[in-house]
Amino acid sequence: MGRLAGKVAIISGAAQGMGAATARLFASEGAKVVLGDVLEEKGRVVAAEIGDAASFQKLDVREEADWAAIVAHAGERFGKLDILVNNAAVTHFGAAEELRKADVERVLGINLIGTMMGVKHAVPALKANGKGVIVNISSVDGLRGCNGLVAYTASKWAVRGISKSYAYEFGPFGIRVVSIHPGGVNTEMGNPAGEAAEAVNARHFRRVPLQRIGEPEEIARATLFVCSDEASYISGAEIAVDGGWTAGHYEPALPGCAPSLLA
Repeated sequence: MGRLAGKVAIISGAAQGMGAATARLFASEGAKVVLGDVLEEKGRVVAAEIGDAASFQKLDVREEADWAAIVAHAGERFGKLDILVNNAAVTHFGAAEELRKADVERVLGINLIGTMMGVKHAVPALKANGKGVIVNISSVDGLRGCNGLVAYTASKWAVRGISKSYAYEFGPFGIRVVSIHPGGVNTEMGNPAGEAAEAVNARHFRRVPLQRIGEPEEIARATLFVCSDEASYISGAEIAVDGGWTAGHYEPALPGCAPSLLA
């Protein structure tokens, strides 16, 4: 028996990256998974690769009608809903004084409003089920600040905050809510140029404690744990899966620094 045997999950942004890795892992652990994404062709390919335990449904997380449809589809196809993983997100780089209103609206629309609409439409099904889990994928940038990422940082801090409020609202119904905070991840968004991990590590991750970029499967495993019964008393928590990034950076002038930074 898998760790999610008998569970049914909806995963947004599941056509690639962390979402696809999570869908594959959930299915391998016994779950039925509904993959949602605006990338229909890619999403259908991933669902087909997983097999009968998976189904794809077009999902623009900004559209309430799409959320209503995917929740209904989960019920019709697999009979219930146990888990919602709000994974879909976009980023935007740029100096604060050059930020356009349209950029902010797009980032907040997908990352924040999309998450809130997913919760709104999934919760009735979770309540009917008597228990459930909601995982909202935030970021290290929901735990700290970063230059050039004002809109993205705003959205991910907000995702962290609403997750705590949801934990209060839905706890009496047996629904747990957790935010997960990935660091740099080797996906289309985290490594858009598709560089080799070694090159990315040398350029961007030398001062992070584990000194490397994360892999999507590593984030998926944290999400799996949160959604399993092993995490039955975890709610309202924020879980950093970031190679130690939010712990701080190495200081080469002080003892205990990574040897590679002293060369």
